[in-house]
Amino acid sequence: MAGVEKFFGAFQALHGINLTVHSGEALVIVGPSGSGKSTLCRCINRLETIDAGRIMIDGELLPEEGRALARLRAEVGMVFQSFNLFAHKTALENVTLGPTKVKRIPREAAERQGRELLDRVGVGAKAGSYPAQLSGGQQQRVAIARALAMEPKAILFDEPTSALDPEYIAEVLDVMAGLARDGMTMVVVTHEMGFARRAADRIVFMADGRILEEGAPESFFDSPRTQRARDFLARILTN
Repeated sequence: MAGVEKFFGAFQALHGINLTVHSGEALVIVGPSGSGKSTLCRCINRLETIDAGRIMIDGELLPEEGRALARLRAEVGMVFQSFNLFAHKTALENVTLGPTKVKRIPREAAERQGRELLDRVGVGAKAGSYPAQLSGGQQQRVAIARALAMEPKAILFDEPTSALDPEYIAEVLDVMAGLARDGMTMVVVTHEMGFARRAADRIVFMADGRILEEGAPESFFDSPRTQRARDFLARILTN
């Protein structure tokens, strides 16, 4: 993305964002609340429109609407704070819905793949359970399996553990760390600094709608360049 700007009325949420995400990279975006992290994440697949600049995926401009945008959303998965599962469908049905309806994969093949993905994220035994019968951590792992079922080029994670009880956070972060090790292209907005340190290939630090720093996790955590990042880390790592 180059020169990306976003306004909500008179409020400017993003100021001239320039950022490249490389194939196979786990990019983690951190920063204080209200810094524009989630807005940036949502702009990448046009859940939010941008007011200036451009976003390109695989060398093509991000489509604005229609079938091209639907195709993009099939290629760029997203995992939200709230799990957004269909309450009246089982875990397996939630995972197979996209492949059967959007990609027209035969149901038997989609179910076979869906069971493999539920096993991969550690909830294979819950394939027949409905969301209300699952813990928050289990629901979020089903949501990750659902994103993976579309065989995306990349997955966006918008604070995927913020709605979870503390005991379920680690199980979701472990699944995400496994995806990073497997080379999935990921953009992760999170407050989980331990995950950022161990799983990120690169850290982006945002404040007030701007990228103030980016670099390797060890350099960001051990020797942040800006006072704003030092203040952020001092506050969040001591709480």
